[in-house]
Amino acid sequence: MPEFEVVSLESTDHVEPGDDAPEFTRPLVNDEYWTDRSLSGLVAEGRTILVFTPMTGSFLAKYVWDELHERGWDDREERVVGLTASTPYGVKRFLEANDYPFALFADPGNEVARAYGIAHDLDGMAGISEPRLAFFAIDEQRTIEGAWVATEWPEFPEYDALESELGLE
Repeated sequence: MPEFEVVSLESTDHVEPGDDAPEFTRPLVNDEYWTDRSLSGLVAEGRTILVFTPMTGSFLAKYVWDELHERGWDDREERVVGLTASTPYGVKRFLEANDYPFALFADPGNEVARAYGIAHDLDGMAGISEPRLAFFAIDEQRTIEGAWVATEWPEFPEYDALESELGLE
């Protein structure tokens, strides 16, 4: 088991249920290719669960996507997509190496996490940030219906409660 210190994250003014999900267009990457997609275009196809994870090389990202795959989130009626501060190349390698059936938005500048109020500055790395772990259920009109945002690093949700919060029961 790796040794690390659990760190409390500063409070954040992130988007909440009832808020409009901030619009963005970024490369949506799967294990074969990527293409620019907008959030509004994606959610117009149906209710979407947007999962923010740290960079794809982190144990936290791997743990979360392993858990979601094992829980069958790729077989839900809702579309489940991720968003990370990694490059499209890094995301593609991550998806290929782990054989995940999900697609992830690549946002190496971390602007989307800032718009959602969940950017986390990395200790000892001036000017480098990544998203804190967060889950948002978004309806077809881009309204946030459910949310869970980490308050510590690392922190993982209690997945049964998360599924209830996001309306996935």
